[in-house]
Amino acid sequence: MGKQTHLYERHVAAGAKIVDFGGWDMPLHYGSQLDEHHAVRSGAGIFDVSHMTVVDIDGADSRNWLRRLLANDVERLTAPGKGLYSCMLNPAGGVIDDLIVYRQQGPGYRVIINAATHDADLNWMHKTAADFDVSIGERTDLAMLAVQGPEARATTAPLLPEGLGEQALGLESFESLDAANIFMARTGYTGEDGWEILLKPAAAGKLWDELITAGVQPCGLGARDTLRLEAGLNLYGQDMDMQTSPLVSNLGWTVCWEPGDRDFIGRPVLEEEKRSKGSHRLVGLVLEDRGVIRAGQRVVTDAGDGRVTSGGFSPTLECSIALARVPSAAGEHCEVEIRSNFKPARIVRPPFVKQGQILV
Repeated sequence: MGKQTHLYERHVAAGAKIVDFGGWDMPLHYGSQLDEHHAVRSGAGIFDVSHMTVVDIDGADSRNWLRRLLANDVERLTAPGKGLYSCMLNPAGGVIDDLIVYRQQGPGYRVIINAATHDADLNWMHKTAADFDVSIGERTDLAMLAVQGPEARATTAPLLPEGLGEQALGLESFESLDAANIFMARTGYTGEDGWEILLKPAAAGKLWDELITAGVQPCGLGARDTLRLEAGLNLYGQDMDMQTSPLVSNLGWTVCWEPGDRDFIGRPVLEEEKRSKGSHRLVGLVLEDRGVIRAGQRVVTDAGDGRVTSGGFSPTLECSIALARVPSAAGEHCEVEIRSNFKPARIVRPPFVKQGQILV
């Protein structure tokens, strides 16, 4: 038996299919992964993402340490509540994890990291913080919900404590607020609008129940994966890992190069890779034949072979799509080897779908 979130019994009672994910017993779906996917694209869905790790950073050197630790620059967080997405790199420029960091009041920051990389992340954080005046505190006392979809915010706002809903509706993308024992951010992993909400377990259970009563669809990991794939969002351990850099993972935009004297971990290797322009890039694939693309399959291009990193059936496009790392010089057309058959596919720039709109 793996670790369980505070909402685990609710998932079981709702008939969820439970699977292991990074050592956690998590709902894969509640009966129909397809219905859950479409609910988020057209209305609203709710995910229990309490397996994610919340880390609060404090101390006089918090800012300086994070500017060293992360490829993106927390100096860009000009006011409390602002957030940004970044990779945390090793000295070879490989991705230890991708994360979101929020500026809080005073010198503090809040970091949300992935469940599967919990131990590696915290070990690396503590190791790199040895010479800095910082405290690193894991918040195991909080649950985390993600309410996503075009109707998510409007449906959730009336259920929040008085006055909080109006404040939350004023948040811009990657902005957060912390009030009434609730932390809310206008972020997500689906390509749709919505909030990610941190709160005490009892309050999380109450909000979960109220949202389902209001017609919000409970969603599991299956829909979360097809939604993030359509949105062109990387999955750690597949589309990026310690052997791949942000520059070959379609995440070059998350590397803040200026000022030039900010010595973030992995910078010299990334600078050399940038100068050489790199041999590979992460792209999207749209299959033009029957079949389903899966991770690990060979991609044949006019510039050499590549490899699928994530793949599956897209409920929105009604065909198979994928993310793949291919030679930088690859053209628009390729073939994917599926069960010894070579299927034609089109190379595109992700995302495939954003806020309900098909982009490819």
